[in-house]
Amino acid sequence: MVTKTKIKINDNSALREILDSEYEVSSQIRMCNYALKLSTHILKLVNYIEPENPVIKEGYLINEAWQRGEVRMHDVRQAGFKIHKLARESEDEVIQTALRVVGQSIATGHMKEHAMVASDYAIKVINLLYPNQIEKVTGERLWQIKQLQSIPKTR
Repeated sequence: MVTKTKIKINDNSALREILDSEYEVSSQIRMCNYALKLSTHILKLVNYIEPENPVIKEGYLINEAWQRGEVRMHDVRQAGFKIHKLARESEDEVIQTALRVVGQSIATGHMKEHAMVASDYAIKVINLLYPNQIEKVTGERLWQIKQLQSIPKTR
């Protein structure tokens, strides 16, 4: 395993290793695409409608603009910080954790490894929604692997 889990989660480590090996051969832009898909997926899962939140919408737009070379890394970092502020302000642990997925996803434009941290936070969301249900974790990891593998490696 190349990356280490930075948060405590109940995980399917074999599937995380597969995701991690795919991450290892991926470009930062490919990981940005994956991370934004992951964020949208998790926000839908927890019924948090991201288009209604201008901070999240701006974060997505800034990450996408960074991928096209139109904004600075500083802009990406600031957008991620704004989303983490939303997470800190939330009193609902599930929503707070889902917003961490988004913040880490946006920050993937700053550092590729943030995509793996986002994927681990997504597993924490699953842990919170479905305590001690490893089959739900397995399903989420399989979804993550499939999504990443569906993005061309040239990106």
